[in-house]
Amino acid sequence: MSSEWRDGKLGEFIELKRGYDLPQAKREAGPFPLISSSGRSDQHSSPMVRGPGVVTGRYGTIGQVFYVEEDFWPLNTTLYVRDFKGNDPRFISYFLQTVDFLAFSDKAAVPGINRNHLHEAKVQLAPVREQRKIAEFLGMLDQRITLLRETNATLEAIAQALFKSWFVDFDPVRAKRDGRAPEGMDEATAALFPDSFEDSELGEVPRGWLPCRLDSLLELAYGKALKAESRRPGPVPVYGSGGVTGWHDTALVAEPSIVVGRKGTVGSLYWESRPFFPIDTVFYVRTSLPMSYCFELLKTLGLQGMNTDAAVPGINRENVYRLLVPSVPDRVIAAFDAVVSSIRRRIDHNAGHAETLAALRDTLLPRLISGQLRLPEAAEEAQV
Repeated sequence: MSSEWRDGKLGEFIELKRGYDLPQAKREAGPFPLISSSGRSDQHSSPMVRGPGVVTGRYGTIGQVFYVEEDFWPLNTTLYVRDFKGNDPRFISYFLQTVDFLAFSDKAAVPGINRNHLHEAKVQLAPVREQRKIAEFLGMLDQRITLLRETNATLEAIAQALFKSWFVDFDPVRAKRDGRAPEGMDEATAALFPDSFEDSELGEVPRGWLPCRLDSLLELAYGKALKAESRRPGPVPVYGSGGVTGWHDTALVAEPSIVVGRKGTVGSLYWESRPFFPIDTVFYVRTSLPMSYCFELLKTLGLQGMNTDAAVPGINRENVYRLLVPSVPDRVIAAFDAVVSSIRRRIDHNAGHAETLAALRDTLLPRLISGQLRLPEAAEEAQV
């Protein structure tokens, strides 16, 4: 390693400071992000810190690090870098991701970070010109990941908009009733829709699409308990109500399905195309219908507001089953799936690419930050 790398205490390279309290009642609408220990949580009319800045959790969520380009307000559950002492802010954000914050956490009921103890941590930093190169390289990987995720968000919105047009607003039916050709579809697809409405318990619905109970369309199957200590390393994602919580070597569900948060994050929805393991805080969907249709349908049902009044919020499956939805003909659902399944394939491809890049970044980051790996070798590994 180059002799230009510097050894010292963290406090010699940066100064961390506690964030600032801002009660909900005093917040005013504005463009400046409020950063909590778990990231961006709100916005305010004025900032407390000039950007770019780096923030990490002091209480609550510990160990996450956030880089903020614009001026911002770090809340009092955080520590932020008040003085970079000439070091590159973006590099410092990556550097702090390699720090074991829990080693500097107290043992109270609510763990917290003591900044004075953190300042005493022994660290080694690259020279500033190397910092900038490392930050640029890692930033390039992050930008690629962000672009893929933003693209997927756009694709998800397209699928959701199509569902709303066909099955919530009934635009093709309205067009035919008014003597117009439905927009954005060929004649064969347009012919699948009726040209009039009828009254029902759901209000006005397309003729023949009378309401049916949700359980006539799909089953919400229970996940299975799988404690962290029982999981074996493998490629199978393990789903809780907050999303992927770990990995295992054996799947409970082999085919694509939808995960529905049952306890904890009630009503959360996740599409999974790979074999996966849903644990006992979630349901997963079984159905003979296309999953693409069921996924968009479930988004419209307000499941997040269906938690029961219990110590641990949860969904009563029977309450969900009693929900009424239009009985859409299979041929119309198949036409929807023919369009959306191609969108879903693109989403899956992008998600897989983003996951690969994130794994690569997470592997390279500590080696670059520590100097164990130099940029030319890292670029070769990343094939960039």
